Amino acid sequence: MAGLAFAASTAMAQSADSYIVKTKGVKKTEAKVAVKNTANAEEARGTDFVSQNFTYYNLCDWQDGMKFMVLPEKYDLIVNTFRDAGTGKEVPSGKLRRQILIYNNHTIGANGRARMNFTCQEDNKKYYFELPNGGFEDYCYSKTGVPTLAYLGDVDIAREKLMGHTLITRATDYCVDTDYESDSYENVKVEKNMEVKVVAIGVGTRSFPVKIIVADKKGNEFYQNVAISKTNSGMRDDEFDLDNAKHAFYGSFDVITAQTKVSTDYAQYMGKTIYSKYATSMTTKGGGKDNRVVKVPKLTEFRIDGMAPVRNTNYVTLTLTETETGRIYSKDVTFTNESVTGDIDGQREDYFGYLFGFGEGKMRNTSAATRTMIREGRVGVGMTEEEVEMAVGEPDSKAELPNGRYQWIYKRTKSWLVVEFSKSGKVVGYKTPRRNETTSNSSVNAEGEHILGGIRATSTRAAAMRAAETSAAAARAAGAHSSYSSGPSSRR
Repeated sequence: MAGLAFAASTAMAQSADSYIVKTKGVKKTEAKVAVKNTANAEEARGTDFVSQNFTYYNLCDWQDGMKFMVLPEKYDLIVNTFRDAGTGKEVPSGKLRRQILIYNNHTIGANGRARMNFTCQEDNKKYYFELPNGGFEDYCYSKTGVPTLAYLGDVDIAREKLMGHTLITRATDYCVDTDYESDSYENVKVEKNMEVKVVAIGVGTRSFPVKIIVADKKGNEFYQNVAISKTNSGMRDDEFDLDNAKHAFYGSFDVITAQTKVSTDYAQYMGKTIYSKYATSMTTKGGGKDNRVVKVPKLTEFRIDGMAPVRNTNYVTLTLTETETGRIYSKDVTFTNESVTGDIDGQREDYFGYLFGFGEGKMRNTSAATRTMIREGRVGVGMTEEEVEMAVGEPDSKAELPNGRYQWIYKRTKSWLVVEFSKSGKVVGYKTPRRNETTSNSSVNAEGEHILGGIRATSTRAAAMRAAETSAAAARAAGAHSSYSSGPSSRR
């Protein structure tokens, strides 16, 4: 009730104009533009700042002195919401636009219907909203509320608690004003997890009543209309998801606390050099409209420049700077390797230890030509076991050879990939024999023996393969490797 008391005590002190705030640079004009309908909102599920400072009030809990601003949307300009208490006649919503109405409890009209009574702050005129049907108690617990009214109590509390403070951006889509008199705006792209300062707070829309304007370190201003307590927002809880998620307070902003800063568990990773072991999607952080999701190839080297825990999840947003180009990316990862039903590898695709390796030594010891082959999924002579695994993955089976060498065997759709390693663990050759299309299930014996020793002679072609294999073995014994390719092998 502390927030309600604060709102009531300042009801007459705040003029309607004081609630209208704009991002800098927008020019004041005389042109009147229809109010733009900002989609429906999402409910904020705060467990700290929000829950401690903002209370949701259903109609049953409204008390005298609560104040609202009339912000009609397109439908409200056709169907009037209020009636003049003196005459009983409907009042056009456009006439009351941006007027502050003070709640004066509810009564029962001569027709037996419940009325929500209000006084206009500017001229002290009386208005009422007549409930569509049923008694007050039947209606007051619903989420529908009184149309056109944006709850100003949340705006007052947000001003008291947030003005001048630093927040963290949790979305990438925000707005800038394009007209002073209307609610026209344009969308802008903003970096996620960036520190910004609150420079103004005013009224937004009925669905998202609190307009928070922030500025980044370069002075660029942008805003988001958010629902905090969601009092009279007219939104169901399930409407605060997907595109509307950013209109919940925690969907666009977060206060800086010990939980939002990098914990000691993650501090050890800051500034470290890592490389991608697999191709993965990341979001560019170039600012402006450059933010987009891109595919980053294997063996790309980064420096960890930022880590921000994602609220109510086990994920952390990494800010990564590519060491070779200086490009900046963000990537949500988890340091908890758990299984998730429906995922091929559980959370492995987002698991930090799966995606990244530490250090730059692996990069420096890998030639540019080898890095290219790894990124393209090809094998080449001279590669190490680790490089082969990054290029084509873990083998389906392994086999020892009499001369101390060994093979990794990969099963492909129409062929096999057989990679032979020397005693020192370097690739000395590989083969890609085709699988027998008519007897593919019998091309390798039941024990999964390696391809070179396991293909059965079922045709002249198979016999020729065995003959070539015998010739290859003799050549290897003489120190030659003519039966193995010395060029790159396709992963496919």
